[in-house]
Amino acid sequence: MADQQLHQSIARAATILDVVASSSAASMRASEIAEAAGFGVSTTTRLLATLQELGYVGKITERDYVLGTKLLQLATQELNHDPVFREGRMMCQSLAQSTRLSANLGIRQGASCVYLCHFEGDLSPKNQSMTGASIPLHASGLGKCLLLDTTPEERVELLGPDLTVYTAHTISTHAALTDELQEVTARGFAVEDQEFALGRFCLATPIRDHSGSVCAAVSVSGRRSMLKTLDRDDLTEQLIEVADRISVNLGHLGGASPA
Repeated sequence: MADQQLHQSIARAATILDVVASSSAASMRASEIAEAAGFGVSTTTRLLATLQELGYVGKITERDYVLGTKLLQLATQELNHDPVFREGRMMCQSLAQSTRLSANLGIRQGASCVYLCHFEGDLSPKNQSMTGASIPLHASGLGKCLLLDTTPEERVELLGPDLTVYTAHTISTHAALTDELQEVTARGFAVEDQEFALGRFCLATPIRDHSGSVCAAVSVSGRRSMLKTLDRDDLTEQLIEVADRISVNLGHLGGASPA
């Protein structure tokens, strides 16, 4: 019984953190958090007090809550332990400077691609960080690279039988996705052309670990209209070089993992 109550409390605390993190507002009141989480106000207030004491939430006024700095510390420690992040961060930053585009490093987490790091070139400035954000695998350049080692059956199980359509350009069937991944393998890089968001264009290449398996991907992205003025061959050459260097630093000696 005690274990069940502890599990329930942890689950509720996690829900509260998710609610605050997903809010578009700069802060939230306890009543707003309670409503969004589906909890009573007294339960929410009690959990918020505990989370605040532990540093997982903070208060900017007597009634307004934000995420706490403890979460940032934990996330930073986890990133610094990640070998892909350690090997790829500086190269990704240099790629943003040389291409003047957004440079991104992503890994697969469940059915999504999660940004490990994101750097902005002067042609693709953003007003918020993308690090930690997730994007769909089948509708992104990074995601397509992360799917290269999967079989059609594994993709159906992972993504579901019906692929979510975001724009008129999104790959909408598993057969089309399989064809696209075969092209990515042949080219050595993936293309995302307005498949997740209109006006967005992305080029991505896979990163492989010591076993030859795809463990991450690196990309450059920006507005589609802007990409027309840049040398695509040069961009893909830079991308492939960066991916190869990161792969070598992770122990990859060449060749994909055996089927």
